[in-house]
Amino acid sequence: MSIPFYVSPEQVMQDKAEYARKGIGRGKSSITLEYRDGILLMAENPSSLSKIGEIYDRIAFAGVGKFSEFDQLRKVGVRYADVKGYAYSRDDVRARALANAYSQAMGDVFTREMKPLEVEVIVAEVGDPELAGHEHNTIYRIQFDGSISDHENFCVIGGQSDELGSFLQSRYQPGTPLGEAVKLGRAALERASNGRSSVPPQNLEVCLLEKARIGRKFRRLATDELNQLLAG
Repeated sequence: MSIPFYVSPEQVMQDKAEYARKGIGRGKSSITLEYRDGILLMAENPSSLSKIGEIYDRIAFAGVGKFSEFDQLRKVGVRYADVKGYAYSRDDVRARALANAYSQAMGDVFTREMKPLEVEVIVAEVGDPELAGHEHNTIYRIQFDGSISDHENFCVIGGQSDELGSFLQSRYQPGTPLGEAVKLGRAALERASNGRSSVPPQNLEVCLLEKARIGRKFRRLATDELNQLLAG
């Protein structure tokens, strides 16, 4: 009888984490920025597959890594928000509860399954001055192992997130108008390529959560409007 090969639990977790990080690191980064009138979500994305999407009235989602995995998470989030909004009230659907649900689901896969999810996601919710207890924006980052963190002003996920976070830290100013926020986000994404290449507007996926927008706050920018903002 052969003796089973033993691997310590610590080594198994380290191997899973390294595997997930490599998968995520191969993808392009995604940036979320608070600007004067809401939240900006931006990613370099030359394909027709969306990395950013709407979850609910005031909530948006951004993912990096393996598309099939984070797109499935987005769909799960939409169903979760729809059911909660129908059962209770649309105002009861909050980013915090959704981020916690993602954290639990991703953590379960990391702990129990052989292959972890090769994804990081952001859940962002724009503040509403007329909604008590929710006057301010919220941004949550959920990593492949279920780790969750909340962020103010900006958040970066994907490859070179630490470097791009330092770049934004040195240049970001609260209350930035939309045009300046778009330019800053593009500059950060170009830095992911060590500044050697310019990211053309048609390769940028840019979405907004606008505080002043009536009803659903999510809006996707067309290339023409993005060109105007970058040229302004």
